[in-house]
Parts: sequence; C-alpha cells; structure tokens
Amino acid sequence: MENMTLNNEICNHRACLEAFAMKFTNDLEDTNDLVQDTIIKAIRYHKMYRQGTNLRGWLYTIMRNTFINDYRRRSKRNALIQTSEDLSSFQLLGSAQSNQGENKFVMEDINKALDKLQPEYSRPFLRYFEGYKYHEIAGELNIPIGTVKTRIHIARQILKEQLKMYRGSYKLSAL
Repeated sequence: MENMTLNNEICNHRACLEAFAMKFTNDLEDTNDLVQDTIIKAIRYHKMYRQGTNLRGWLYTIMRNTFINDYRRRSKRNALIQTSEDLSSFQLLGSAQSNQGENKFVMEDINKALDKLQPEYSRPFLRYFEGYKYHEIAGELNIPIGTVKTRIHIARQILKEQLKMYRGSYKLSAL
C-alpha cells in the first residue's frame, strides 16, 4: 500500500514537473516526454526514495539528470554525423548505392555476433552502446558497476574476435 501512496504523490507533482521541464526544453512535446520519463523513473526507482525527505527535490534531481543524460546521448549521436561541404571520395564510398548490399551483409554479421552473446553480456553492452551510463545500467540490471564494466569489456572482446574479418575495411570503433 505504501507504493501506491508514493506513486500517487509522485503523480500529484506533475504540474510542478511540467513547469520545471519547460525551463529545460522550451518545447511542449519535449516537456511532456521529459515529465513522463521522470515519473516513470521515479516509480521504477521508488525504493531509492527516503521517506520524509523532499519528494519534489528528488523528482527535480531525477528530471535534471534525465535531461542531461538525454542531451549527452543526442550530442554523441550528432557527433557521429559529420557535415562537410566538400565530400571526399572516402566519405562518398560509405553512402554509395553500390555498397548497399555489402553493408547489409556487414549488419547481418554484426547482428549474428550480438545474438551469439550470452544475455548477461549483451544486455549491458547494448545499453552502454545506446548511451546509458554505467551506474544507470547497474541500477536497471541490479548488479554492481564493476560487474557492468567487466561484462561490457568481455562483450567487446567477444565481438571483436567474431568480427575480426572487418578490422581493416570498416571502422568498428564502437567496439
């Protein structure tokens, strides 16, 4: 019953959260997404809340951290896309129509290699690859941060070994 009370309290702060989120995003849709993510995380991690402490402050901290992590994730994603006025032949090579079939085979090999990973290695690796931080992965999987780091490292080593045939021709730096 205590969970339901806390969940209701969290949802009762929605209006305050929306006002706070608008300061971050300046966009109504992004604000709604941020508030929803904050409420979901607060409900998911309700055990981390200490009864008698400032619930609104705790929710604001979750929101701020969610916004910062999403911003970093988007920045990483955008950093991978280079824009240049004069494209070199190397840059055009990766997007050429004739390479579409080859790229499909490479992606199939990557997906097969990922499928071969045991779940205890693939889940932390995929979460890290998606941009989550070690402590977020540890919290989600309920394992120590050191274990997360070790499993990600082992997954990288396994994937590098399984995809070594592409080592010279493709940039597999994400591994």
